[in-house]
Amino acid sequence: MGGGEFSPFPVPLEKAMKRNAFAMRLRPGCEAEYKKRHDEIWPELKDELRKAGVSNYSIYLDPKTNVLFAFQYLADDATDSGLAQKEIVKKWWHMMKDLMDTNPDESPVSDALVEMFHMD
Repeated sequence: MGGGEFSPFPVPLEKAMKRNAFAMRLRPGCEAEYKKRHDEIWPELKDELRKAGVSNYSIYLDPKTNVLFAFQYLADDATDSGLAQKEIVKKWWHMMKDLMDTNPDESPVSDALVEMFHMD
């Protein structure tokens, strides 16, 4: 794309991005509160995610199973693996632990998903 043209992508297409998807589990009856908290997500948490190379991050709910499906783009130089050590991330996990299945460190239990199909 040339200068000044609209692009729906948060970074130039020339910059390689990895697609990342994972599943988490929401406790029954917590749907509305989970949505509310994410509608009010802290700007400093979003900033930390962006600094780590996370973009185009969405979370979907399967209401039949209470499984949350998360999708995000990771920059090739992403430092997302270091997010677990950030105080703002730990604070978010602590606030969310009453709504989700969590690990002993209060991080959400998550399962990596395998990409089975992609179309540009």
